[in-house]
Amino acid sequence: MQKPLYVLPFIYAYRLFNLFVKIPFYTLKYFCLGFFFSTVSVINIFLNTIVKSAYLLIKYFLFGISFILYMGYKIVILITKTILRTIILFLKGIIMTMILPFKIIYFIFGKIFIKLSYYFYKGIKNTLLTFLVLLYMFKNGVIFSIIISIKLVKYLLMGITYPFVALYIITGNIIEKIRIRNENIKIKKEIKLEAKMRKREELLEAKRRKKEKDEYVNTNVKLERKKLSDHINDFLEYLASLPKKIKQGIKDWYSNLSLVKNIANKRNVETQALLINFDSEDAKKSDVKLVYEYVAKNTEGKIIKGYFEAFSKVEVHSFLLSEGFEVYSIRTSKSIQFFHRNASGNKTKIKTKDLIFFLTQLSTYIKAGIPLVESLKILSRQFKNRSYQRIFKSLIYDLTMGDNFSEALSKQGVAFPRLLINMVKASELTGELPEALDDMADYYTETDKTRKQMITALTYPTIVFVLAIAVITFILLFVIPKFVDIYESMDDSKVPVFTQFVLNVSNFLQNNILFVLIVITIITLIFVYLYKNVKLFKTFIQWILMHTPVINNIIIYNEVTMFTKTFCSLLSHNVFITESMDILNKITNNEIYKMIILDTINNLAKGEKISLAFKHWAFPIPAYEMIVTGEKTGQLPEMMGKVSSYYQEMHRNAVSRIKAFIEPALIIFLTGAVGVIVLAIVIPMFDMYSAVQTG
Repeated sequence: MQKPLYVLPFIYAYRLFNLFVKIPFYTLKYFCLGFFFSTVSVINIFLNTIVKSAYLLIKYFLFGISFILYMGYKIVILITKTILRTIILFLKGIIMTMILPFKIIYFIFGKIFIKLSYYFYKGIKNTLLTFLVLLYMFKNGVIFSIIISIKLVKYLLMGITYPFVALYIITGNIIEKIRIRNENIKIKKEIKLEAKMRKREELLEAKRRKKEKDEYVNTNVKLERKKLSDHINDFLEYLASLPKKIKQGIKDWYSNLSLVKNIANKRNVETQALLINFDSEDAKKSDVKLVYEYVAKNTEGKIIKGYFEAFSKVEVHSFLLSEGFEVYSIRTSKSIQFFHRNASGNKTKIKTKDLIFFLTQLSTYIKAGIPLVESLKILSRQFKNRSYQRIFKSLIYDLTMGDNFSEALSKQGVAFPRLLINMVKASELTGELPEALDDMADYYTETDKTRKQMITALTYPTIVFVLAIAVITFILLFVIPKFVDIYESMDDSKVPVFTQFVLNVSNFLQNNILFVLIVITIITLIFVYLYKNVKLFKTFIQWILMHTPVINNIIIYNEVTMFTKTFCSLLSHNVFITESMDILNKITNNEIYKMIILDTINNLAKGEKISLAFKHWAFPIPAYEMIVTGEKTGQLPEMMGKVSSYYQEMHRNAVSRIKAFIEPALIIFLTGAVGVIVLAIVIPMFDMYSAVQTG
């Protein structure tokens, strides 16, 4: 609607006045709001600081009091034990002093009486023997001659009859073997005959049934043929069995080929030769283990083919026979070494859940009195994984060849963790293998629980983040280009800067999406390569993460928990401190904690305290103080265990907090990013609509 011309000056004056009034009004409004929110933020920060400080003060005060009480209790117990031990030793000394004269008298007189009795017995014995010898010498010599003659006749008869007895025994054994063989042949013939008769009866029964089906059924003078549905069912059954029949036909045709029969006969001849005669080449040991392919019949009667690592064919043959297998062939070649070397188990790592099951079951079997080799045989039958079965077979083989359990574990490559191998090695010296296996099962259970908690906490945020990137990319690639034609008709001065930026980003991605993906992939690969192979780069990244708010506590708590838990387990099973530190250095992935461990090893070499190296920013002060206390009181393993339990709980709480923080933050990020892009597109359209309305 057109407005009168005389009204326009008043409208412009009103708009000008409104503009000058709105500027100071909105300035004052936003200044007051900013002052209010900044004041509230400052007060909130101040109150939070006071509350946090009071909480930490009370917490560490209570912790100090509890520690002092605990140390007082330990000192009182130690003093009491020392006093009681001194009193017992003193009383024992007094009693031993009173009894000593009687012991001396008993010892002297007892020895004299025993000596006199012995000499008296010897004298009587020698006198009687002398008398008997003289009496024998006066005997008639004829009796002696008769005895000699009887013995000569006896030995002569024995010499004549022994060959006949031996011939009788050998002949009897041969006849018995022939009889057993004939009985076996007879039994086999009877079994074959029974099978033939059974098959013949089945064929006759099948023909009879088929004949009955084909006959017409005469009921009430009415002939009934097969129904159409029966014909359809028979046809479908025939189609269902057709692939099996074709497969069986091809198999029979292949097995009846003359070439295949010749190869099979040749293999049978080689197998028989191998089973009968192991020549020097087969018995010769190689310098390294080779992979051998064997064909054998297992205890269930099935023909199986497998692969086994050993130094010679004789060792493979002996091991398979000890397992109850009937061996048909053993061979090796370059192709077997090439294709099956990686499948031999040395590069297979047992999963954590399977390792926990293995340790728990093995400990149970050993406690029940089952020998170690038999326990491993039982466990190998419980795992269906072929790689695991190869590992167990190799373990059993090494144990039967005389290796210790720890040596057999270490020969399996990366299958078993180095920590477990050293714990088993220490327990072999103390005779506490079942207890060590139980402790390791508990250790890996807790480790697996912590790992799963981390994965659970990061799964949802990762999905949301990937979804956010996908949604933003989809909008920029497929939604924004639909509005490009609309904004091209507008002047560049009328398009907002942010909208122009979004349009440029969308245009760039449309034209260079493949290039962007390649660059991102290359950067990712370079980052991964540097992180895995360049120690300085890995240390720098870990240092940044450990100084990043929110996630730094999670990393520190996790590393301290794993370090103290492992150290406690090693010390509890009498592993030397230097060896424990060497193991920790090899199983730790964090380079900063590796530096702490190396400093500890250097301090031990210099004769200094262990705790000096733990005075580090990456090691929390309470943990350091408890280690110092444990070192002073000689209770380092117990203190390490308490530190581990405490920081494990702290780690779980930190993971729960970050999970509760990240999930809404990512949702807000997704909503905000999409909302900003949408606003950047929609706001200029509203401006265009307003311009059209006012125009």
